[in-house]
Amino acid sequence: MIWDYFVAFIFGIVEGITEWLPVSSTGHMIILNEFMKLNVSPEFYDLYLVVIQLGAILAVIVIFWKEIWPFGVKNNEHPFAKDGIGKYIMKDKIIMWLKIALACVPAAIVGVLFDDWLDEHLYNYVVVAISLILFGIAFIVVERFMKGKDPRIKTVNQLNWGHAVAIGLFQLLAAVFPGASRSGSTIVGSIAIGIKREAAAKFTFFLAIPVMLGASLLKILKYDGSVSGHEIGLLLVGMVTAFGVSLLVINRLMAFIRKHSFTVFGWYRIALGIVVLILGAAGVIGGGVLQGAA
Repeated sequence: MIWDYFVAFIFGIVEGITEWLPVSSTGHMIILNEFMKLNVSPEFYDLYLVVIQLGAILAVIVIFWKEIWPFGVKNNEHPFAKDGIGKYIMKDKIIMWLKIALACVPAAIVGVLFDDWLDEHLYNYVVVAISLILFGIAFIVVERFMKGKDPRIKTVNQLNWGHAVAIGLFQLLAAVFPGASRSGSTIVGSIAIGIKREAAAKFTFFLAIPVMLGASLLKILKYDGSVSGHEIGLLLVGMVTAFGVSLLVINRLMAFIRKHSFTVFGWYRIALGIVVLILGAAGVIGGGVLQGAA
């Protein structure tokens, strides 16, 4: 039993790191699961990998609370009205959340309609490895193409409705192809259309809040198995660990991207994709369905 909690702790660490770095949490979870397995049913394991993301999401809320909370009088430079309830509502942040909601639409539609089909047909090590490699190459190409160019959009508030739709489509790639990395595809896609790295990362983090909450809720509603006290304990360990690690990783990533490009992550993804293919060919990783987050 103690070993199970240790494994849950390790899964929480990996989730907290890979959920925000553009390296694909799926690829890492696949490899980790081959060497450290939780003593739970396959159905609960599928649920576990999605719901521990709630810990990572809580870290985003804590770190960026002042930038995402749309209510209050203090520092409200854009109130809906000078008097009444309108003075407590921050118009710019409400508009930002509407853009986030718009960006969620493509992935939400595909997730609700095709979640089971995608799990059955695309969650295997070959697709994950190919996604890792192809999107890694895309990272390198985009960074080299944009090198030396001044991004037109420098803050989240400068994003328009068209940008929100485009970012939603980039996120859709990660929803369809496991291994693409939700944060990676949205951030690098945003950079490609002229959005500054820091603004792209922030919008991606904000976008993760409704996306991961929705994904967790969907998995919970579709889960028809029983849950023991032991399994709840494992889930709590994973969530708390993911929360603590995410606090560190998000802050470090924001500092990193102010000075560096994502090229290093592109090369890392290519290397990881090759490792996944080798392990799969050697029979270390099974060829069946592999559950996990993007």
